[in-house]
Amino acid sequence: MTRARIGRRSLLGAVALAMAGPFRAEAAAGKPRVAIQTDQGLIVVELEAGKAPITSANFLRYVDARKYDGGTIYRASRTKGVKGAGSIQGGPAARVRRFAPIAHESTRTTGLRHRAGTISLARNGPGTATADFFICASPAPYLDAHPGAPGDNQGFAAFGTVVEGLAIVRKILALPTTGTPLVPSMKGQMLHPPVQILGMKRLN
Repeated sequence: MTRARIGRRSLLGAVALAMAGPFRAEAAAGKPRVAIQTDQGLIVVELEAGKAPITSANFLRYVDARKYDGGTIYRASRTKGVKGAGSIQGGPAARVRRFAPIAHESTRTTGLRHRAGTISLARNGPGTATADFFICASPAPYLDAHPGAPGDNQGFAAFGTVVEGLAIVRKILALPTTGTPLVPSMKGQMLHPPVQILGMKRLN
């Protein structure tokens, strides 16, 4: 390959990285850790920035902008008949302006799975996710992508795991859920009162 070709490829690579914006560039380094301080205790998550760069960088963007501060963990979805199984869901306060939705990073492409402690991004259709996240208190393989299944089979975008405070996740999961549901399918899942997110910050 000629030097001119190498130079052109390097230039194109730099342009592509710049066009990718803060998401891919920021997510390339290591495994960032984020402290989620709630009024029930501290949860620390480690992000798989190398495997899920778009989703990890999106989460960090909200953390750095302090958009989660003052938000809530508002939902506890429990698996019927299985003690300690399910997930909790949270996000910024309703008044907070959100960034544009991001592309969906399927577990099929990232290789990540919804296990106990996995943090993942909530969504409606693929490509609609913004800031709301959930943390699994137990394994949840049904949240992974299942390409052979009917309908929307792309699952949710797992992007990290709890490295401290899984007991806090399970504590929150067990709190009263007598709040008014946002939609009928969430009946019996809304925390009352919701758990306050006092702040989030990077640890590295």
